[in-house]
Amino acid sequence: MNDENLPATDGSVPVADGSVYVGKAGKDAALDRGWLLGHFKPEGDPRHSEAVEIKWGVHPPGDTRAEWVRGEVREALLVLISGRFRVELPGRSVLLEEQGDYVVWGRGVDHSWLAEEESVVLTVRWPSVPGYRVG
Repeated sequence: MNDENLPATDGSVPVADGSVYVGKAGKDAALDRGWLLGHFKPEGDPRHSEAVEIKWGVHPPGDTRAEWVRGEVREALLVLISGRFRVELPGRSVLLEEQGDYVVWGRGVDHSWLAEEESVVLTVRWPSVPGYRVG
């Protein structure tokens, strides 16, 4: 094994061509509002993607989205890892309460959310497009 395959102190595993990144979701997510992969990662980073976004969301009890997402142009999948998490959709409230519970919604579906208990959720959105950041 040579030095280029040894883990770096930041959690990544450098590879000569830059095509591999190995990290820890909790640690890496804390650096970018939970986001692990998407258009917002630097070009050349293996986590850069315009096809998909992935978020490791860690939410304290009572954490809620500050504003509804309106005019959504992406599709999304949200999977409960732990806790109790509510996703609000137009005319429907979905409670995720057992590990592995999930909800999928399509383009044009507005949404918001609330962590009823301390929760960890994995969110996948596609495609990865700029916008939707709450100020």
